[in-house]
Amino acid sequence: MNSACDALRAQLCAKTLDPSDIRARLDALAHAERLAVLRGLPRRAQSRLFRAVDGFLPLRLTALVAPCVPACSEVRHHGVNSLPLLRRFEKRLFRPHDTDPDAPDVLFGYNHQALACLTGPGYFAARAGPRPGEIRIDYAELPAVGPRGGPRIRGNDAGLARLVYGQLIDTLRGVSEHVTVGSAARAGRELGSWFVLCRED
Repeated sequence: MNSACDALRAQLCAKTLDPSDIRARLDALAHAERLAVLRGLPRRAQSRLFRAVDGFLPLRLTALVAPCVPACSEVRHHGVNSLPLLRRFEKRLFRPHDTDPDAPDVLFGYNHQALACLTGPGYFAARAGPRPGEIRIDYAELPAVGPRGGPRIRGNDAGLARLVYGQLIDTLRGVSEHVTVGSAARAGRELGSWFVLCRED
């Protein structure tokens, strides 16, 4: 890893974070470099980053799926979570046909991960959150139609899907042009679980 990546990782693991500097450093990296940095973040760094960017960079749905992306085409957001195992995953998001590309009111998506054959794809809806500048991911709201080539739509209220995705709400905050950080809650209760996402253009 180059010196710019090493410096950014060290900064992200520091006790005091400067969101403006972190944003600039992330934006200066190539996609593969951003991924390498983010995949090395420990749990504590993800938690600190989530708190540090509170209110920093207002997040809109168009930051997750750009207006130029055709409807029902997936945009990959590579993720790493704070769990002890199976840390890598993807959230693959898409815009439905019946919403404005420049000002969508909803996006849909699913989780691409190693245990999807057991838990299901974990489809969800992404909408503006109750707090300005945040996005709320709700696993109780499913799309009527999935993305091109995507997995079959299954509910999250039965079997292993219920244990993983039941009553789950993620809150996303903006970090940089490509990077967001999230926190998970179940039935209104914070789980002490965080994740970072990196959009692939």
